[in-house]
Amino acid sequence: MHAALGDPHRLAIVDALTVSDVAPSELCEIVGIESNLLAHHLDVLAEVGLLERFASHGDGRRRYVRLCREVVATLVQPARLTAANVVFVCTANSARSQLAAAMWNARHRVPAVSAGTAPAERVHPQARRAAARRGLDLGGASPTRLDDLEVEPDLVVTVCDRAHEQLRRRPIRFRRLVHWSIADPAERGTARAFDEAADDLSRRVEELASLFDPSSGAGESPR
Repeated sequence: MHAALGDPHRLAIVDALTVSDVAPSELCEIVGIESNLLAHHLDVLAEVGLLERFASHGDGRRRYVRLCREVVATLVQPARLTAANVVFVCTANSARSQLAAAMWNARHRVPAVSAGTAPAERVHPQARRAAARRGLDLGGASPTRLDDLEVEPDLVVTVCDRAHEQLRRRPIRFRRLVHWSIADPAERGTARAFDEAADDLSRRVEELASLFDPSSGAGESPR
């Protein structure tokens, strides 16, 4: 694994994936290399168990790359983050992004809100139940359109492949955009599906919160 990380391009790839799931095309832009060379480096990292590749839950023709975090945590020290606010985004803003924002606000003093690119009429009842099982209250939550937020988005975390792919096509770029590829539990509609999504979100929220500078708060921008 250390040998695999001995190349500067592969280190840059791991750095880009520290807090975000990233599509290969985005990695090409971030790292500044051609797709054939990127594929080679991804193969090397995958062969030693440092990352995995998987299909998008939105557009199945797209793929994403994700670090095997339990392994990488023993090898790489991630950079610290700061932000004035965090905005969690999914398509309908009826489940994943609502749960993520509630979990974040219970964990960190930097405020978080949630929004959707095509908001539903209400928060999914199963999302409310999954939140309640974790001691979180979504009783007053309602879906909100991203463009209607009253806050200026600072750190945006997409928790839905469709929403991420939509935001990537927008002419306006956010200061920092992080992506977590999490399947929509509403497609299965079961309590188990919502609990699985909530467990994944809880782990990722904990990881992201642990990277925040203790002094991070109002008036600061992400770095």
